[in-house]
Amino acid sequence: MKEESPRRSIFKRIKLRPKMLIALAMLSIVLIVVITSVVAIVYRENMEKRYSDMAFQTATIAANLIDGDQIARYRQTGEKDEYYETVRQRLQMIRSTTGVKYLYVVIPEDVQYYIWDTGDEGDEGVCDLGDTDEFYGGGDVVMHGAFQANAEQTMLITNDDVYGYLASAYVAVLDSKGEPAALASVDVSLDEINRQLRNYYLWILGLSVAVVLVAGILYYFYIKRILIKPIHTLDEDARMLVSDQITNLSEFKNRVHTGDELESLGETFDHMTRELDEYIRNLAAVTKEKERIGAELNVATQIQADMLPRIFPAFPDRNEFDLYATMDPAKEVGGDFYDFFLVDDDHIALVMADVSGKGVPAALFMVIAKTLIKNRTLMGGGPSEILADVNSQLCEGNEAELFVTVWLAIIEISTGKGLAANAGHEHPALRHSGGEFELVEYRHSPAVATIDGIRFRQHDFQLNPGDSLYVYTDGVAEATDIHNELYGSERMIRALNKTPEVTPKELLKIVREDIDAFVGEAPQFDDITMLNFVYKGKE
Repeated sequence: MKEESPRRSIFKRIKLRPKMLIALAMLSIVLIVVITSVVAIVYRENMEKRYSDMAFQTATIAANLIDGDQIARYRQTGEKDEYYETVRQRLQMIRSTTGVKYLYVVIPEDVQYYIWDTGDEGDEGVCDLGDTDEFYGGGDVVMHGAFQANAEQTMLITNDDVYGYLASAYVAVLDSKGEPAALASVDVSLDEINRQLRNYYLWILGLSVAVVLVAGILYYFYIKRILIKPIHTLDEDARMLVSDQITNLSEFKNRVHTGDELESLGETFDHMTRELDEYIRNLAAVTKEKERIGAELNVATQIQADMLPRIFPAFPDRNEFDLYATMDPAKEVGGDFYDFFLVDDDHIALVMADVSGKGVPAALFMVIAKTLIKNRTLMGGGPSEILADVNSQLCEGNEAELFVTVWLAIIEISTGKGLAANAGHEHPALRHSGGEFELVEYRHSPAVATIDGIRFRQHDFQLNPGDSLYVYTDGVAEATDIHNELYGSERMIRALNKTPEVTPKELLKIVREDIDAFVGEAPQFDDITMLNFVYKGKE
């Protein structure tokens, strides 16, 4: 059995109300995280677009302000004039008005060649006309791409220790021929976006927590009224039934009236209680009847066992032979039977039989068959004649269509000569003195009580002192293990030959232990009946 984890076991012991609160708390957390994250992502995208548009608009204004034809002269001479100062002042005004972090004009070559830089003189990193600077953060590709007429607007996002977290926009400054002369460059600080985003995130978080908390409380009380309380009522009623606080189940009434599936469940529970009350009453009557039948079956089992000879040694004053027999029914009563009795002082009869079917019908038929066979044998005659008469009697009124397989032998004690008839039964096994057990196979006659008026074959055999005869029913060979494999005659013969020089009782015990070891945990399917007869002779 799979062991349950301690955490899962603890969670299962929590009642429904705490589970609902835990579930609501978890759902609230998920909703708050999702709502806040989605809003933050949308806000960031809008802010980035807003700042991007502002950066390009600022760069475009600066580019349109500058006379591109003057750029080439400033590049060649490196000298400032009145127009240079005028443009610088206007660019500084644009920078202060828009609030961008950097506004400068450069020519993108192998390096950035500065024309104007709107930083205040003396500020760290402010460049003058003719100063150069290396490209940073992949800016060479973006800036060279922007340095052409009708170039696509592409933002450059950089983040380093020197300039910070920036979004850069570049717009070409055109000369009178429409050719790019320089780049109007605008750097917007994205740190402001992060600051605004944090403030907005905290505001959204607080609002989400408040909304979800209020909604969760309202939802909890609603669920408590329509779900938890009715279920609690059903739980109380169930506990009262289990603890026998309601002694009369027919008086139980449904107390859930919600007008939905829970009320239907309560009505079903009410109906189930009434059905349970009726079932308990019927069960009590059936149990009483079953106990009565069981007691009768125990008596029947004892009667059947008493009908078979069970006192051993059976003939303590006879030294010419020794025998032992066992019968283990698969149910309380069975259809197998064995018998042995003296026909006269010099003849002994051995019977091994198996009635078709199981249970009480087979047991009743077994009693009749055993009685008829013994009575007819004591009247004299050979096995074939005896079985023919018994067959005629059993066929009369056999509406249940039962039949019995019979092996019947009559042995002359003084000489060991015997006559045997086999009516559809298993082949016996014979061991000559000093040898091993072998099956004695010959043609069968039909089973007794199958067809009226049939004749039965018989054959003679000879037992010498020390010979051993083993007869059994099909419950031995057809014993089945958990894989539906049959025990079979070959295993039976091997078991018989394990220790042949033993008493009949010990031999049957060896065979039964071998059967049990083979079958294992599989249930016994058929009656197991065995008989061993050892002939010792007159001397």
